[in-house]
Amino acid sequence: MKISDTQLELIDRQVKRILKSDNYYSGVYKKAGITGINSEEDFYRIPFTDKADLRNAYPLGIQAVPDEEVVRIHSSSGTTGMPVIIPYTAKDVDDWSTMFARCYEIAGITAKDRIQITPGYGLWTAGIGFQAGCEKLGAMAIPMGPGNTEKQLQMMIDLESTVICATSSYALLLAEEINKRGLKDKIKLKKGVIGSERWSDAKRAYIARELGIELYDIYGLTEIYGPGIGINCPDQTGMHIFDDYLYIEIIDPVTGEVLPDGQEGEIVITTLVKEGAPLLRFRTHDLSHIIPGECSCGRSYPRLDTIKGRSDDMFKIHGVNMFPSQVEELLSQVDGVSSEYKIDLAHDDSKNRDIFMVTVEAEGRVDFAKTGEEIKRLFKSRLNATPKVAVVSINTLPRSEKKTKRVFDHRDE
Repeated sequence: MKISDTQLELIDRQVKRILKSDNYYSGVYKKAGITGINSEEDFYRIPFTDKADLRNAYPLGIQAVPDEEVVRIHSSSGTTGMPVIIPYTAKDVDDWSTMFARCYEIAGITAKDRIQITPGYGLWTAGIGFQAGCEKLGAMAIPMGPGNTEKQLQMMIDLESTVICATSSYALLLAEEINKRGLKDKIKLKKGVIGSERWSDAKRAYIARELGIELYDIYGLTEIYGPGIGINCPDQTGMHIFDDYLYIEIIDPVTGEVLPDGQEGEIVITTLVKEGAPLLRFRTHDLSHIIPGECSCGRSYPRLDTIKGRSDDMFKIHGVNMFPSQVEELLSQVDGVSSEYKIDLAHDDSKNRDIFMVTVEAEGRVDFAKTGEEIKRLFKSRLNATPKVAVVSINTLPRSEKKTKRVFDHRDE
């Protein structure tokens, strides 16, 4: 995707803002000899950055404005390593809510809707982002936060919520509970805005069917405002990304080479107007590609395809590199298997060999032994690795209100 003159001008302002702030990145740019951006070539001289840099700058080393201009901080939802702290100015907060309101509008959500918000509040960007966008739109926010499924269902029925905002894991849990309790005829949901984690086509189809709703993928990450920087439109041809606030690149995750539109790689984001913590060429580790051409919906925002996974989610077993997204796609082809699964990796010291265990849920109508053999065969033929397989009943594996951890590597324990 070619960078525009307007975007170059905005990035030049960001570079000068950073240099003036004397923050962590001002030192990086001075060392690289970067004083401004006048061309595309200048832009590509800006070094990539990633979460490791933000942790090195902990707690507020990336802040690019005086303290009195910071109105809020957020932190990523990650559970490992030094936390990442992102400061926001009042303009940052307003820009974020404007983008989020756009997302709702693209999904066909209006001020007449009642939006039930289940993601968490607090340091995590999710809940408060969904709510700010809802209020900017003028819709009714029902700020439930996570958990307390009993209360969630009561409010959903009593307040006649028309939109549910959730992680795919919690949307699945709610769909299962509504199905189990026979409540489908009592809910008024029409749309679901789902974010935070990648989800398989099988899980998407189940949630849409059981809740009777249209589903929309919302994209974002704490380092770049939070959720709400892009969403797919009703034509379902990819997620529109707001290029008046962000510039998107796709790179080869190994070499860093910028890839042409249509080629899959790692998403890199540059914030064009962010004040509190501007980030230039930030490596997200999310894998996707830019969809060439115009969308049939008529919107001119560039589009990213659905996130395929993360470059840092890859695990290696029996000499084979594997992504959870590959596992999900494979399991979706097996009759009776649900979208919930777990992978355990361990090492058998007695045989000096790694062990690969896949646990999946299956409906009671299928033969568990035959299902396990079918899964083994597919892994061997498609991924060239044969796991041990445990097939268990539906609802055996734990459900999550946030992101669901799928891969457990016990080899370094």
